Amino acid sequence: MILVTGATGFVGRALCAELSRRQMEYRPVSRAPRPGFVAMGAIDGGTDWSAALAGADVVMHLAARVHVMNESAADPLAAFRAVNVDATVNLARQAARAGVRRFLFLSSIKVNGEETARDKPFKASDVPHPEDAYGRSKLEAEEALLAVAAETGMDVVIIRPPLVYGPGVKANFASLMTWAKRPFPWPFGNVVNRRSLVFVGNLVDFMLLCVRHPAVGNRVFLISDGEDLSIGELIARLSSATGRKALMLPVPPILLEGLAALLGRRAAAQRLLGSLQVDIGETKAITGWSPPYSVEEGLALTVGGSDAKDG
Repeated sequence: MILVTGATGFVGRALCAELSRRQMEYRPVSRAPRPGFVAMGAIDGGTDWSAALAGADVVMHLAARVHVMNESAADPLAAFRAVNVDATVNLARQAARAGVRRFLFLSSIKVNGEETARDKPFKASDVPHPEDAYGRSKLEAEEALLAVAAETGMDVVIIRPPLVYGPGVKANFASLMTWAKRPFPWPFGNVVNRRSLVFVGNLVDFMLLCVRHPAVGNRVFLISDGEDLSIGELIARLSSATGRKALMLPVPPILLEGLAALLGRRAAAQRLLGSLQVDIGETKAITGWSPPYSVEEGLALTVGGSDAKDG
């Protein structure tokens, strides 16, 4: 039986739907009471997981304090550590004592860093370089989990996805989809950045592969759709999925960066104009996995609001 934390989140909902479709036994965890879920409330380093862990042989830990654009906590790192580190390690130790054989942790590419040089992607073996409190908390959780694995013999599997998209996605990607439907020119014709994304269906497929795969224990994996896009290509494909054709104007990137700086939007410009690529070659070599959904399929399903692939 698989215990799924964070089951009501964006990735958690997709994971539980696929577990149901594959008729795999699982127990979803939520913060608030709801039918069919184990309600745990706010989790921290003192949470008692014994009832939720009863009979579980795999834990898929998705619950987290997620990265936020407008941080309100007085001490962001402490707030992230309380959930992403303390609660995670507490669950892992209790899981090991309960006889769980494998603990899968959904981390973040932010552990590697915020930006790559074009065509020089991050690798799982790179020295971590998190630049914000969220990324640091995820790295600390990874390190603590591997220590628990060494102490207890429970396998730990760590997955670092880049931006995850799919039906029901919110935040920046949802805004980008809204803008891509509008018939006006975009100033990204000369932007040649590369960014890795992962469709939620691809991420879930890899996570479920890790439930039983014999070679994944105590490893870190990077994951993506296997095709990196510039911001212009992404907008063009989103527009195409809505039946439109995007018009790209050849504005020099340095002008876009300068305008963003004047408007106090330097960080937003970095996300649009900078590169962040991941190398999934090692992931594929170790596991034999390939993304079941192409970028075109993932974007079409995202725009269309469906998360099931026929067949």
